Amino acid sequence: MLVALLSAFLGGLILNLMPCVFPVISLKIMGLVRHGDEHPGQLRAEGLAFFAGVMAAMLALSGALIAARAGGAAVGWGFQLQSPLVIAVLALVMLGAGLNLAGLFEFGLAIQKIGQTGGKRSGPLGAALTGVLAIVVATPCSGPFMAGALGYALVQPPLAALGIFAALGLGFAAPFTLISFVPALARRLPKPGAWMGTVKAVMAFPMFGAAAWLTWVLAQQAGNDGLLVLLSSFVALGFAAWLYGVGQKRRMMGQGFGGFYGAAGAVAALIALAILRPAGGIPVHAEASPALADAAPTAWSPEKVAALRKQGKPILIDFSASWCLTCQVNEKTTLSTAEVKTALARTGTAYMVADSTKFDAKIQDAMAAYGRDSLPLTVLYPADGKEPVILPQVLSRSLLVDALNKASGKA
Repeated sequence: MLVALLSAFLGGLILNLMPCVFPVISLKIMGLVRHGDEHPGQLRAEGLAFFAGVMAAMLALSGALIAARAGGAAVGWGFQLQSPLVIAVLALVMLGAGLNLAGLFEFGLAIQKIGQTGGKRSGPLGAALTGVLAIVVATPCSGPFMAGALGYALVQPPLAALGIFAALGLGFAAPFTLISFVPALARRLPKPGAWMGTVKAVMAFPMFGAAAWLTWVLAQQAGNDGLLVLLSSFVALGFAAWLYGVGQKRRMMGQGFGGFYGAAGAVAALIALAILRPAGGIPVHAEASPALADAAPTAWSPEKVAALRKQGKPILIDFSASWCLTCQVNEKTTLSTAEVKTALARTGTAYMVADSTKFDAKIQDAMAAYGRDSLPLTVLYPADGKEPVILPQVLSRSLLVDALNKASGKA
């Protein structure tokens, strides 16, 4: 248990560096810079609020995960991202945040809470909401130390499991909270100034990138029909943001109809969300597009694995999902390369992909049998029938080729 707690804490620290967290982390840094010259008590309040937001979101998500598994559902870390509706709402949040940062409108209590550049405080509520969003967008990622800790957590009693997830959240929140409580660290940050207006606009583009990535994920889950629904919502949300911004400018200039534009913008934003209604919006049962067409792997099934093991063939299984960024990096940099394809053919290794882009109970059960509950997971069965080898979460071509040679007896 102590090892699991420590692993979860270290995994949370490292999670700050994972690519799916970058858009929100960049906003956390901007928030620190903006408040670096404030009274220490105010800075500590922001740090505590962010910590509270992270922990509340982590415990809520992990509690829902544990409850679902106790009820018989085979779900794992990042389970909410197997829902096209959740993906679509997150994409809208990222797009709205980007439009806010780009200056199309100002929203004082926006989730990212970047606020004005003149030093006006955003308040603890904004910091807490930033913590919530950071945890939600962090769930597609799993890094070193996390996989084993989470796999262990989900075979423990609920209170022990919640303790491990809490340690993960503690590690994730620690850097931001530590800086807010150590004035010497805060003083090393750049001083707020007019330059932050430019940086604020630049920070819009990571948010747009996150929205684009989530759009691609949804296309894998829901096909062209789902993509059309989401893009229609983007247009409605963009129109809403423009109307809201026009209303704000008119009110600031003392002109009439500012309230009208604000109300019209709110209605357009509601329309953007209404387009996603489950009854007529995202088709959750649409077929996913092939994620690894150029590598042409075989779709995973436990029956195929059992049959190939009887034949004495080495088997490489890639547990992956389109919403898992580390999985996609592994696929692009290692699994789909000519060097690895050649090694697969030379060693006679059967290559399978277990795609968790959409929920599949068999895949979750299989991952649990390996003592893992988060992606990516790469498993290699040796030809001699020995126990499978779980490869590191971040793959390299040389590591994988060496492992294939050993598994086939051709090392």
